[in-house]
Amino acid sequence: MSQVEQQHEVLMLLEALIFASDTPMPISRLKEALGDAYSKADLRQYLQQLAVLQHGRSIELVETAQGFRFQVRAKYQPIIAQTWPERPTRLSPSMLETLAVIAYHQPVTRADIEQIRGVSNNSQVIRTLFDWNWIKESGFRELPGKPALLVTTPQFLNAFGLNSLDQLPPLQDAKEAFVVLGAQALSS
Repeated sequence: MSQVEQQHEVLMLLEALIFASDTPMPISRLKEALGDAYSKADLRQYLQQLAVLQHGRSIELVETAQGFRFQVRAKYQPIIAQTWPERPTRLSPSMLETLAVIAYHQPVTRADIEQIRGVSNNSQVIRTLFDWNWIKESGFRELPGKPALLVTTPQFLNAFGLNSLDQLPPLQDAKEAFVVLGAQALSS
């Protein structure tokens, strides 16, 4: 098999593995699936080539905090939402605000969220974020009552197509960005 044929075959194997996976595929898992025949650096180069091959297509290869996945490009989200209307396409304003406070100010307590937002927390909003595994407890603040500290999870980053918290939009643009990202997260 020539080098070009081998390269093509590796790209097709990576595409198949990522496409068939229910969750993002970390490089370590891809490396293992290919029998450790390629280094992580080699696989990263192949994944970059695979991403380039997706240009001009309706799907794209993205890296999230949990690994690589294919997703529908934002341009095509409206038809997806129209075709599958039972999928929620928006996060409620209170959920967006709560999520933004946690994402930008973590670790925070429920009292911190209330103080920053200026309104009482709806316990259902926090519960939903826990149910979606977008937030988790990360210890306790050394205050009376030992309130739990809340932080975002890798699933939050994955849902919003982010690799790290450093990729969050500037704080002044956060509300608009979370509306757009929220629509993408819930429809992909």
